[in-house]
Amino acid sequence: MLHERFAFAECAPATDDDVLRCHSPELVERVRAMRGWIDADTLCTDTSYEAALLAAGAAIEAVRRGGFALARPPGHHAERDRAMGFCLFDNVAIAARWAQAELGVQRVAIIDWDVHHGNGTQDVVAGDDSILFVSLHQWPLYPGTGGPEEQAHNLVNIPLPAGTGDSGYFDAWQTVSRAVTAFEPELLLVSAGFDAHVDDPLAGMQVTAGGFRELARCAATLAPRVAAVLEGGYNLRTLPGLVESALEGFAL
Repeated sequence: MLHERFAFAECAPATDDDVLRCHSPELVERVRAMRGWIDADTLCTDTSYEAALLAAGAAIEAVRRGGFALARPPGHHAERDRAMGFCLFDNVAIAARWAQAELGVQRVAIIDWDVHHGNGTQDVVAGDDSILFVSLHQWPLYPGTGGPEEQAHNLVNIPLPAGTGDSGYFDAWQTVSRAVTAFEPELLLVSAGFDAHVDDPLAGMQVTAGGFRELARCAATLAPRVAAVLEGGYNLRTLPGLVESALEGFAL
């Protein structure tokens, strides 16, 4: 459970069938066979396919247990037909579709608070009325998607300017809360990136550890079942404490 933050469990890898609910056979085979750079950020080695299946499996196990998947590689930039931005398979989308197929969950909401827009998750779930995707992210920033006009019936993008800190995120959360509450999900998944932290090197936001704790606390109130999946976070000195702060928030 999310409140049992010191209870760790190893996870089984996702199956090809789990991944194929979200990705094309061509992408799965490319990740399996590729040795080298998929793009300027994304590398496949001899063990990348195995690692990607384990990361997706950790997201599935987080749903099963109501936990937090501490896994790499991250996933939210991986589109249906394309791996990119450090991401090979879209872990959170795979977990959402697994919950629907294996647990009978009808309605899943995904909140993505990584500093980068979750273009991959958006690509996978666009047009799927059973999954709501809500993203808070710095904009403009990589990957260049998620702007203010990029909205749909199951997609809510909330672009925020560089320098946004805790108070700005809390203001934006009102939009998140309204959208998720109206959707009435049975399961909420959080793409929990921590690269909006004030000390992260890849973006320009000002969120604090306390801010992430409060975001997690608010998220935990929005559905009867909640799980989270690690996305970005590139300051290895601060990342463990930020994850712990989020776990504390989920438990409140």
